[in-house]
Amino acid sequence: MGIIDDVKDTMSKAVFSPSTLLSGRGGLHMSQIILSLVTFVLAAFRGGSSHTYWNYAMFTWAFCPIMTLIITIIEMFKLDIVLNMFCMDWSDFTTGMAMSSTLMTVSVAITYANFYACLKCLYGWIVSVFAFLCGLVYTFEVVKDKILDKKKGSYLAALPGFWKVLEAFVSCMIFISLTGYRDKPVLILCVIAYAIPFPILPLIIATNILKKLKKCLPFNLDRFVFIFLVISVLLYIFAAIMWPIFMFRNNPRPSDCPPSFCIWAIEFMVAFMTYVNLILFTLDLIFTLLDICGFKRA
Repeated sequence: MGIIDDVKDTMSKAVFSPSTLLSGRGGLHMSQIILSLVTFVLAAFRGGSSHTYWNYAMFTWAFCPIMTLIITIIEMFKLDIVLNMFCMDWSDFTTGMAMSSTLMTVSVAITYANFYACLKCLYGWIVSVFAFLCGLVYTFEVVKDKILDKKKGSYLAALPGFWKVLEAFVSCMIFISLTGYRDKPVLILCVIAYAIPFPILPLIIATNILKKLKKCLPFNLDRFVFIFLVISVLLYIFAAIMWPIFMFRNNPRPSDCPPSFCIWAIEFMVAFMTYVNLILFTLDLIFTLLDICGFKRA
C-alpha cells in the first residue's frame, strides 16, 4: 500500500501551474524559444543553401526550441514530478539539455557568422547577431543551473554523461564537415570509423537517463560502455593517422584559402575534430575504467 499511496500523492501534485511561465526559469525558456524561432525565420528568409553547415544551423534553431517547449509544457503541468518518480532524474535531464543546446547554438552562431557574415552582407550580420543572442540565453541557463543554483547532475549534467554529449557533438561537427573522401578508399574507411560509434552514443545516453530501463538490462551497462569506448578509441586512432596522411599528402594549403569557403580548411577541420574526439574518448575510457575498478569521483 505504501507504493500506491506514494503514486497517488505524486499524481495529486501533477496539476496545471501557469505560474511556471512567470518564474525566472520560465522567462528564460520563453526567451530561448522566441530567439531561436526568430533566428530560424530570418535565416529561412535569407534563402536556402545546400551547404551542410546551413542545414545543421536550421536543424539546431528548430530542435532546441522544440525541446525547450516540451520541457516547459511538462513543468507547467507538473508532469516532471511523475517522470522524476518513475523513470528519470528530471533536474539532471533539463540541465543536460541546456548544456547540449548551449553547445549547439554557440557552435552554430560561430559557423554561421563565418560563412554568411561579411562586410557587405548586412542581412547575414543580422542573423548572426540573433544567433549569438540565442546561444547567450542558453548559456545563461547553464550558468544559472550549475553555478547559481548549484545543481548536481546524476548523469547527463555530470561528467560521465557530458563526455558522451561532447563526443556526439564533435561527431556531428565531423559529419557536417566531411568532403573530398569519395574517391579514396582509405578515407571511406575513416568515415566508417566515425560512423560506427555515433549511433551508439545516444542509446547509451538514453539508457542512463531512463533509470528503470537501465535496471532491466540483462547485462552490465558500465562494462558494455567500457568495451564500446575501447573500440571507439581504436577506430579514432585509425582515423587520426589515416585521414591526415591520405587527405593532405600532395595537397598543401592553397595560397588563396579563406576560412569561410576553402575546401582545404574544412578538410583540416575534420582532422582537427578527429583528434579532439580521440582525446575525449580516451579520457572517457580512463574515467570509466577508474569507476569500474572502484575509484569513484568525488
